Amino acid sequence: MHDTLVLYTNPMSRGRIARWMLEEVGAPYRTENLPYGPAMKAPGYLLINPMGKVPALQHGNTVVTECAAICAYLADAFPAAGLAPPLTERGAYYRWLFFAAGPLEAAMTDRDLGMEPNVEQQGRVGYGTIEAVLETLEQALSEHEYIAGPRFTAADVYLGSHIGWGLLFGSLESCPAFVDYWSRVSDRDAYRRATALDDQAMA
Repeated sequence: MHDTLVLYTNPMSRGRIARWMLEEVGAPYRTENLPYGPAMKAPGYLLINPMGKVPALQHGNTVVTECAAICAYLADAFPAAGLAPPLTERGAYYRWLFFAAGPLEAAMTDRDLGMEPNVEQQGRVGYGTIEAVLETLEQALSEHEYIAGPRFTAADVYLGSHIGWGLLFGSLESCPAFVDYWSRVSDRDAYRRATALDDQAMA
């Protein structure tokens, strides 16, 4: 696929996940940094993402929003990067990519906002309890070098970003499994390039 890639982002957003993924696939792309406020709600950008949020990825005539979807899309669009397992081996890859996008992010957001469900409400939320989410994740990360097995994949870009932010900002309790995993997945040239680009944009 040779269509132009455009990343709509803000360096203080989840757009950092999308940039890391773009650096992993190694395809050339253009960045449109949008400030928070009117620019994200302008009619032109709302044609890209009606939610008025970043990131969004445009690849020719294709638009993808939501970071987990962007990671999965780029892994498929640029298979030479080797960031998705073969189709017959994608069970764990899909499971943990969307575990991070669903139960983990929802549970961490609810905790940050002081809205953890009580005992009666736990059966009505997809993640049940934050404790169950973190225990499940800790066990999974203790069993393999990467979340979907022995190889780094797009799922590690997405999950790793959440764990890295959680450890940095204190929204995730530190434990050896989380710390060791984050150390492994962040020790990559693509992550360092992406971080430098976003830090430069912030400055």
